[in-house]
Amino acid sequence: MEKRVVITGMGIWSCLGTTLDEVRQSLYDGKSGIVFSQIRKDSGFRSPFCANVPKADLKPFINRNFRQFMPEEAQYAYMATRDALAAARLDQDYIDDHEVGIIYGNDSVAEATMVALDKFRQFGSTAACGSGAIFQSMNSTVTMNLACLFHLKGINLTASAACASGSQAIGLAWLLIKNGLQECVVCGGAQEANMYGVASFDGIQSFAVRDDNDAGKASRPFDRDRNGLVPGGGAATLVVESYESAVRRGAPILAEIVCWGFSGNGDHISTPNVAGPARSLRCCMEQSGMLAKEIGYVNAHATSTKIGDAREAQAIAQIFGDYRVPVTSTKSQTGHEMWMAGASEIIYSMLMMKNDFIAGSLNFENPDDETACINVVPETRQAHFDAFMSNSFGFGGTNSTLIVREFNCKY
Repeated sequence: MEKRVVITGMGIWSCLGTTLDEVRQSLYDGKSGIVFSQIRKDSGFRSPFCANVPKADLKPFINRNFRQFMPEEAQYAYMATRDALAAARLDQDYIDDHEVGIIYGNDSVAEATMVALDKFRQFGSTAACGSGAIFQSMNSTVTMNLACLFHLKGINLTASAACASGSQAIGLAWLLIKNGLQECVVCGGAQEANMYGVASFDGIQSFAVRDDNDAGKASRPFDRDRNGLVPGGGAATLVVESYESAVRRGAPILAEIVCWGFSGNGDHISTPNVAGPARSLRCCMEQSGMLAKEIGYVNAHATSTKIGDAREAQAIAQIFGDYRVPVTSTKSQTGHEMWMAGASEIIYSMLMMKNDFIAGSLNFENPDDETACINVVPETRQAHFDAFMSNSFGFGGTNSTLIVREFNCKY
């Protein structure tokens, strides 16, 4: 018998805030977490814009011996996971006595790798890399660190799927729990916020530029004048478990993950098409058994690129037909949080659903011919909805779609 999968805890470390209350208020107020970085400009970046992600201080929680194993993104993930576990009422005693897994999205460790190799070249000895370098410079650094720090004994897996990583991590957790292979999984996504992890993106002119250097207007998904994305970062964690597990523990049930859709484009390595994303959306809708009009909001992948936003708009219009579902991209406020985005955008959408509003898509002033086919909400508005869809697409043509709804025993 298939099990229902629910969300019982959330935690986030973001340019919009480091608590759920801070992030909710930032979303509602239309606050931008994007800044002008003189350091990036002086270092040779074409685009000076990035998200302003606060540094994490782990000293009160983790001793130095453990911290040496943790690069920037693992530190963000630790802080987000602490909060998610507390919200889910998962204390260490319970975790020690039960099999709790972890699946986390991550797809780069650029700064940690670079620092270690610079020391090797400088001193001419591999010993100069330091004992923590190997653990910092593997894509699985987040899951290996969190699994050891929180004593997680279930599945231990990293989802490496470009900008769909965080969403794929949640989808995999949903699949395992639905089929009875795990009872509870910590899942999410993390992204290093330093400039080294995204320098090559800037090198291929993927990032936004503006003559007026106005950071708040740089990320403009679906708008006619969009010309590139803004890099972000941080971490987002969700505690996902079976309905039976949540009831047994007396955990708060925040929402239900209804289904996960996925697809591959099988096409160009960086240029998206319409057919691949549309299949992901269709797969998710068909599995859900829901009608299009039951989806009250779509959190789009839209990163503020010319082709990507246009192709997603066409995919949404194709799947939803005459129903003008409200659509926004929270990347207008956060920039593109990349490996983290698929998880953080579930949290952003959850905060909207729980508080009866839709955060407007900042800087959406004029659609173009290809984005006019969808209903983009430009400003925050009060809105009650019981279910939402979240899209995440990545290089190589990897696509992931999740539908989440308010939990109702009658379903």
